[in-house]
Amino acid sequence: MTDVQTRIADDVKANDVLLYMKGTPAFPQCGFSAVTVQILGHVGVKFKAVNVLEDADVREGIKAFSNWPTIPQLYVKGEFVGGADIIREMFEQEELVPFLEQHGVTLETA
Repeated sequence: MTDVQTRIADDVKANDVLLYMKGTPAFPQCGFSAVTVQILGHVGVKFKAVNVLEDADVREGIKAFSNWPTIPQLYVKGEFVGGADIIREMFEQEELVPFLEQHGVTLETA
């Protein structure tokens, strides 16, 4: 495992909900990242975000780590969940909140 892969693995293990995205939650740098942040905010989940635009090694390393070619990427309790399309589909089909709750993620009500 490379240094960047080890860093990613440690980060995924250390955070209950982790989003690798382009930009920050306050200032997303792509529409897919923005949609994902919006959905997570809507359901009331606290998450750590990693801006892949700040580190080219992480940007490429996360794709290899998950074997998933696109960003954003969401991890819950160490498990890769998917990208923006999967998160949106889970949300629209009312599967996201139960998934998070089943994984022991506390949701805040608005």
